[in-house]
Amino acid sequence: MRGISIPFVSKRPDKDGGRDAWQPDEHPRHGTGVTLRIAIIGAGAAGLVTAAKLAERGQTADLFEASDRLGAGAASWLAGGMLAPFCEAEDAGPGIVAPGHAGIEWWAATVPDVRRGGTLVVAPARDRGDLARFARRTAGHERIGAERIAALEPDLAGRFGEALFFAEEAHLDPRLALENLAERVTSAGSRIHFGSTVAPQALDHDVVVDCRGSAAAGEIPALRPVRGEMLILRTQDVSLSRPVRLLHPRWPVYVVPRGDGLFMVGATVVETDDRRSVTARGMVDLLNAAYALHPAFAEAEIVETGSGLRPAFPDNLPRVSRDGRVVSVNGLYRHGFLLSPAMADEAVSHILGERLKAAS
Repeated sequence: MRGISIPFVSKRPDKDGGRDAWQPDEHPRHGTGVTLRIAIIGAGAAGLVTAAKLAERGQTADLFEASDRLGAGAASWLAGGMLAPFCEAEDAGPGIVAPGHAGIEWWAATVPDVRRGGTLVVAPARDRGDLARFARRTAGHERIGAERIAALEPDLAGRFGEALFFAEEAHLDPRLALENLAERVTSAGSRIHFGSTVAPQALDHDVVVDCRGSAAAGEIPALRPVRGEMLILRTQDVSLSRPVRLLHPRWPVYVVPRGDGLFMVGATVVETDDRRSVTARGMVDLLNAAYALHPAFAEAEIVETGSGLRPAFPDNLPRVSRDGRVVSVNGLYRHGFLLSPAMADEAVSHILGERLKAAS
């Protein structure tokens, strides 16, 4: 599988018994029956899911979040919330499907309002070649015609002659999900310290889980930031039941319904660490794509614009790595909600020593 076997890099801890000498496979006190002092840096999707997974094993954590409130500046706050392993496999490879499916099941069991209505992928008539190419590079879909499109999404009736329907995919509202997780982990005894910018080695906890995302670029080899821009539109003239992806050679886009006439439209992909607000070009591209999906979006109210930096490795797949007592979970790129449960499982297994014990 392309990387999403979840690459793990282990740098053996110091031999002098210093603060970097944590060895979970050699310390039985670190089993599930004993409480560890665990710190998590970052309260985005990766950090909160890791805290939730630890809570399932009877562990609590101190979460240190640089921003002054939940979601401020976090890539996961600006996410579309699509749980789309088959669609994402078009770019990431088929290895993403199994952990992505597990992610859907975990989210559905953990937070309310996970919508399991699938994903619809469409293309303008002139770009049907892109739809055929997407179909060849993915699985888990049904090729459907205009009548079925109209049955699934009546407001798209007559606009597209064919589409791909990925029935097993899902979506959620990322902001509601993050708020739910924050409440869940604090109710279980974890604490979130907002406005706290800390370095992993500066903390004296038994284990530090580094979930800083793009903020760790420059410290983690090969990690880079990738800029993304999004819009939230409001209109009562369009109704969608599921995320719709519009394929286009220049600006593929997705539109995700959020309820109450709100739609998230995203997202650009720009190889830069530029932290500016949404650019004029980015907004025009996203609005043009939304208009191509349905002309009623031309009269929609622009409720919010946002831009952020996604963390990515060269293969655009996430990694768990360990350096002494620091475990890093990073590189989730466009797959933060889809793959954070699998990555958190991997991190927790290392924290509690289970992976190394199983391999011995």
